[in-house]
Amino acid sequence: MQSLLVNVVIVLSKGFAAFMTSSDVMLTETIHSTADCVNQLLLLLGVKQASMPADNEHPFGYGKSVYFWSFMVAMLLFSIGGMFSVYEGIHKYNNPEPVEKIAWGVGILLFSIALEGYAAFSNILEINKRKQSESFFSYLRSTKDSDLIVIFGENGAAVVGLFLALIALLTSYYTGDGRYDALGSLAIGIVLIMVAIFLATEIKSLLIGESADPLIRKTIEEIIQNENDINELINCRTIQQGTGEVLVCIKIKCIPNLTTQTISLLINNFEEKIRTLHPEVKWLYVEPDFQEWKI
Repeated sequence: MQSLLVNVVIVLSKGFAAFMTSSDVMLTETIHSTADCVNQLLLLLGVKQASMPADNEHPFGYGKSVYFWSFMVAMLLFSIGGMFSVYEGIHKYNNPEPVEKIAWGVGILLFSIALEGYAAFSNILEINKRKQSESFFSYLRSTKDSDLIVIFGENGAAVVGLFLALIALLTSYYTGDGRYDALGSLAIGIVLIMVAIFLATEIKSLLIGESADPLIRKTIEEIIQNENDINELINCRTIQQGTGEVLVCIKIKCIPNLTTQTISLLINNFEEKIRTLHPEVKWLYVEPDFQEWKI
């Protein structure tokens, strides 16, 4: 919510600067920040829906709601942010206008860079905490926290866009050529489209159904190695159902001649160990067998 309020302030500031300077690139930045406000509202909606409890219609909960709204954010970033900026840049390049009262634009751009830069830096610190030994870019591609990816993508694109806007505004003013202002808008649009495509690609995989952290399977294999009544793991399927929610289906090969009560106690103990080590496993199904029927 705090980030949303900051973006509202930035929108008003950029809109005022766009009016005062008659700059196309400032108008583009205003539209971009307006889209960011809408995007953050959608992410908040997704997080709220994802926390709803499971019911008869959705027995595995609403965790994937956050993926759906994150995907919508990527689409809005592509259409409202990126495509509009490209269109506006091409239009103004063919019909250039001189920029005026540049001090307003430069001041507000620097103010926005400070705010957006701080937000992006905070995202980087949070990512560094979560990625552990994994590389930064590898984590961006493997993480299941779609809302974190989207916010970082938005903030990163915003910072790059603001620097492009500042360069375009200054170049246009000191050369007296309004086409540089239009080229700045075009460059910002391209950046937004590239970020939107990256986000949409990553979130699409989560929407379809992506496997959970491989560490869960590794933990299951280690537990089985220490279980005398389990010979091997026949198969294991994991699905990320949302941020911090995982579905796990397991088929294990048991030793022969176990009673029903022994198998029940074995499975209960097995499930308890998994959930203790991985509390994110919200749904866990274990099927015992003594033959290697592949699922």
